Amino acid sequence: MRFFLTNLLVVATLLWSCDLPMAFAEEGQALSPEAIFGESAVLIDATTGQVLFEKNPHEKLYPASITKIATGIYAIEKGNPDDIVTVSKKARYEEGTRVYLGEGEQVTLRKLEYGLLMHSGNDAATAIAEHMSQTTEKFAEELNAYLQEKVGVTETHFANAHGLHDPDHYTTASDMSKIAQYAMKNPIFREIVGTNRLPWDGKEWKSELINHNKLLRDYEGATGIKNGFTDQAMHTLVGSAKRGNTELIAVTMKAASSPYAYKDVTKMLDYGFAGFETRQIATRGAAYTESAVPGNDAVVTYTATDDLYATVPIGSEPLVELTNDGQLSVQAGSLSALYPLHRNSPPAAPQRAAEAPSNEQEHPFARYGLMFVWLGMNLFLIAYTFRKTRRHRRMRQRSLQRRAY
Repeated sequence: MRFFLTNLLVVATLLWSCDLPMAFAEEGQALSPEAIFGESAVLIDATTGQVLFEKNPHEKLYPASITKIATGIYAIEKGNPDDIVTVSKKARYEEGTRVYLGEGEQVTLRKLEYGLLMHSGNDAATAIAEHMSQTTEKFAEELNAYLQEKVGVTETHFANAHGLHDPDHYTTASDMSKIAQYAMKNPIFREIVGTNRLPWDGKEWKSELINHNKLLRDYEGATGIKNGFTDQAMHTLVGSAKRGNTELIAVTMKAASSPYAYKDVTKMLDYGFAGFETRQIATRGAAYTESAVPGNDAVVTYTATDDLYATVPIGSEPLVELTNDGQLSVQAGSLSALYPLHRNSPPAAPQRAAEAPSNEQEHPFARYGLMFVWLGMNLFLIAYTFRKTRRHRRMRQRSLQRRAY
């Protein structure tokens, strides 16, 4: 029996441990922080923002050229793609990677965005900044305000548009995943970072841009996004990929080499696709109701203002419930999320007609009568039990007295 119970306990423990998606992916493959070369890393669901893996996610580090993700989405959303930008001397002689813009060259903002995000042109970044904000310093201020307002970053401060080293230019893997998630919702941004090759016909340079992001050529389902390097930041990489209805974003920062950075992102994406999927849990306009007051016929109705999605372990069925404060709660394994719903005004309680016959209305004496009957039955049961107990005691005492004689 003891052997059977011991084995039962072992089996129960193993079954319980299987419901830990943060620790194990499919086939028991673990992804530990030690397996990631970068000093900081994050993996999220691009649709829901659910964090699936992290390593030192809030450590402030230098981003290098993944800064251009922020510059690019800002230029796309705030600028006019058909604007003609005149390249300044400062932009022409910007250090680092360039698309070899000529001083005084006139080029559209749209073309600069491709040079920025595909070829990581620092000269394109400076030209964009000066066009949109007159100076690169003012551009950095406006970019930081934009990121705080639109994305909600709290651990980021950019001092320039390109990511060249500045002690006051930093971010975190957590914030970068949020910036990338926001940017990838824009179809123009997605098109640019997903473009593998593009002819480039410039004043001083005629060539073909080949996207610096190797994931587009080497990883199944890759959709973007951007790599970076400086001596101080070392190698940084933000990568995204989509398979089926699931799109993931992985960030690694301060990896010792480019191959290590790509291995990090590949490991995280593989882990995510093996263990998780994005599931739609509500459609726009879906209604949920609850009682306004217990015992009252009136109800409060809540509706989903958008299609709602949740990240769930593959093969699991999420538990979806309406909370007391009008949110949609989703629980799937160890993953949980809350989604705010729109509260509609409850309908008025139905009024009884004044002309309704009095014999159809419940008389208050009827309620009191039922209460008294209930009390009477309880008193009877108490008295009966008391009498039966006393009788049993007397009989027991008599039995003991007879035995004594």
